[in-house]
Amino acid sequence: MEWVVNLKQKIKNKSIIVGVVGMGYVGLPLAVTFCKKFKVIGYDTNGKNIEFLNKGKSYIKDVNVKEINTTNFFPTNDFRDLKDCNFIIITVPTPLKEDKTPDLSYVRDAAKTVGELLKKGQFVILESTTYPGTTEEILIPILEEKSGLKVIKDFGVGYSPERIDPGNRKYKIENTPKVVGSLTPEFTEVIKMLYRSIIDEVITVKDCKTAEAVKMVENVFRNVNIALANELALIFERMEINIWEVIDAAKTKPYGFMPFYPGPGVGGHCIPLDPYYISYRAKQFGIIPRFIETAGEINDFMPIHIVNLAEKGLKKINKQIRNSKTAILGLAYKPDINDTRESPAIRITEELIERNAEIKVYDSHVKYIKTNSGDFYSEENIEEILKWAECIIFVTAHTLFRENLKKYLEIVNNKCEETVIIDGVNIIDNSDNNILGRVLCFKLGTSSLF
Repeated sequence: MEWVVNLKQKIKNKSIIVGVVGMGYVGLPLAVTFCKKFKVIGYDTNGKNIEFLNKGKSYIKDVNVKEINTTNFFPTNDFRDLKDCNFIIITVPTPLKEDKTPDLSYVRDAAKTVGELLKKGQFVILESTTYPGTTEEILIPILEEKSGLKVIKDFGVGYSPERIDPGNRKYKIENTPKVVGSLTPEFTEVIKMLYRSIIDEVITVKDCKTAEAVKMVENVFRNVNIALANELALIFERMEINIWEVIDAAKTKPYGFMPFYPGPGVGGHCIPLDPYYISYRAKQFGIIPRFIETAGEINDFMPIHIVNLAEKGLKKINKQIRNSKTAILGLAYKPDINDTRESPAIRITEELIERNAEIKVYDSHVKYIKTNSGDFYSEENIEEILKWAECIIFVTAHTLFRENLKKYLEIVNNKCEETVIIDGVNIIDNSDNNILGRVLCFKLGTSSLF
């Protein structure tokens, strides 16, 4: 097809225009990377974010404004600006509904928007995480209906799962291998050429649903193994065995073992969500994914277990969780980032509020978290929150917490009453026993009290 040949030639001579729909944690880093080589139209319905970008500022920590080629990057909230793009990449969210079934409303809305301006010779790529079949069964029909065009004959479609890891300083878009799949071998080659212009290694697979399945496997693998570590942590607490010491010893085996660690719950845009996408899809094919759903249930229970440990600890100092002064340290879902999506801190906060605890939160990276119990803003002074709290819960293993642990424990020890610390992320080691003083430490995955 002539339009495909022309598209390949434009990639080679760097004359293409790339449109990215969704300027979030996936779309913005991708747009910034593409604008190093091509003209990029960054579209988002959030006018405030577009205004922020047009002022040369970034609202995502991983995106350094100095990396943005402002001569090539054009943020907009007017979808009509996408009309001249050769490639339009959709990177909108794919959350879950209340019943934990896939919410593809953002993908559908993006497809309708793109379909209204789609013209012959353009290529649409979906990067949003979703179950196998979404590209062909949902995206393509909407594009064809809205545009009046026919896929393959008039325009191209493909899928490439995003691999953004917020806070990862080693692996960025450029050096993280990229998987691509499309409707025909020729289309797959076009997508490969596009991404190969900014990424070191691009892996091709048979079709769109295979590429969609790759993302599912990556995150279900992690979710299941984290669930195993969490279940072992619960078992070893009862057996007075330290799960952290066990895993550190087990990982010395040079083959056949990969370490995964327990925690207060899983967070982020992938691990808590993706297993439910493949679970939903599996049931449509008559398969009950027991293993996957059990893993989800285990991980969903961990925030509750952390609160149970807090209740247990407070009883040891003759206090109840009701009306207790409880501090949550760490609101982000992983260390040293400002991303709170699906953070365990949200569920822990909600559970504490349900049990009528008095809550204060602190995170040097995060201003506030939204919960079903309201918005909770980070306190400005961690020392004041340490002096105030009767119970302190470490939810995120920020470097700040690790580096200042001794100082924090000294502050707590200088108080006139005992304090409970719940360590959900291995901040406090057993070797810190000699400086715990008046602190009762209950640590996830150990004998709890040491």
